[in-house]
Amino acid sequence: MRRRHLVTSIAVTATAGALVAVTLPALASTDPDRSGPELDAGPGAEAAPPGIGDEIAPELLDGLRRDLGLSEAQALERLRTEAWASQTSAALREQLGERYAGAWLNEGAEDLMIGVTDAAAADQVRAAGAEPKLVDRTEQQLASAKATLDQHSDQAAAPIAGWYVSASDNALVVLTPDWAEPAAWAFVDDSGVARGGVRVEHTDEEPRLLNDIRGGDAYFINDAARCSVGFSVAGGFVTAGHCALGGAATTGFNGVPQGEFVAASFPGVGVGGPDDWGVVAVNQDWVPQPVVNDFADGTLPVAGSDEAPVGASVCKYGSTTGVSCGIIQAKDATVNYPEGTVTGMTRTDACAEPGDSGGAWLSGDQAQGITSGGSGDCTTGGVTFFQPLNEVLEINDLTLVTTDGDDIGVPPARRCRWCRLG
Repeated sequence: MRRRHLVTSIAVTATAGALVAVTLPALASTDPDRSGPELDAGPGAEAAPPGIGDEIAPELLDGLRRDLGLSEAQALERLRTEAWASQTSAALREQLGERYAGAWLNEGAEDLMIGVTDAAAADQVRAAGAEPKLVDRTEQQLASAKATLDQHSDQAAAPIAGWYVSASDNALVVLTPDWAEPAAWAFVDDSGVARGGVRVEHTDEEPRLLNDIRGGDAYFINDAARCSVGFSVAGGFVTAGHCALGGAATTGFNGVPQGEFVAASFPGVGVGGPDDWGVVAVNQDWVPQPVVNDFADGTLPVAGSDEAPVGASVCKYGSTTGVSCGIIQAKDATVNYPEGTVTGMTRTDACAEPGDSGGAWLSGDQAQGITSGGSGDCTTGGVTFFQPLNEVLEINDLTLVTTDGDDIGVPPARRCRWCRLG
């Protein structure tokens, strides 16, 4: 299924001659306020899942303490809540169907909020341990409105940074500088989307490409441009599609020949699609591992790819800026790059810089996505977008290499649908 999209002008970080550019398990619980019919219970479990509690990597806690201002106890509790919220929101989406209007964590990540359109659905949400919010528009209605804007993206004036669905506002948000607000409304009107469900938000964002194999490690394209490894898949790794703009052959961080791009999606690259992913098949000298470089002389495990909800913490690992953590602000974002429009990105407030492109994003021990681009830097802060990982795995029929060892050793050159780049 093709995901819904959100648009935002973005920067894909690129250094001169380099392309650069970031999951949590469910918890069982005996807390009656965090349990509901046919739903996994929430925080407060005696037995923590991998990556939580005593098993959590200290480097992850260090990143959350540093970038989110949390104590160790607060970071652990947040991770437990987010793990439960990921599974609970997915179950409620399936149960509520058309009455579902999105999910998000409140500002302190203490409560899982679920938008609903009627009182009966609200009761189901409370029974599951979450907090309902009655709204006017369903998730499907907002997604449809956003899809309409996506279809008219070629009419979006250059100052418009992008647009996305905000579940907490129950609105479609269009980002633009304050002086260009009339152009934003004209874009909405010309697309045929009703203004009632749209909010124009002023921003100074100026997205650009983040042009620059454990996840996060550097690699070079045609011995020139630099990007970062996303995640290991059977026979290779995934990274940003715009990194393929530099060529096809790749070399590792140590100068050893590594592999080549066998598939990619980015405007003007590979299939020329509206995504930002690439697949590299490695040679026999490289062995994909289920880890991410923690940039503290160690590694972090990759146990799976359960998708974290809006409001959850997430950390980026890239070859330029190392580790930076933040919050997932929105999903299905459409980003209006100077190079072309990409859709389905996840928006965060973590920072990135040129060379981080393609790098890994983790929430707990769960892989979330690969760095696309952003606005700002790691000195002043900014916004960074990542390409969700699960779509890349599905489209290319790839197997993520994880700590459970169930990955299948089939080279991506034989598994991807779009081989080769030519």
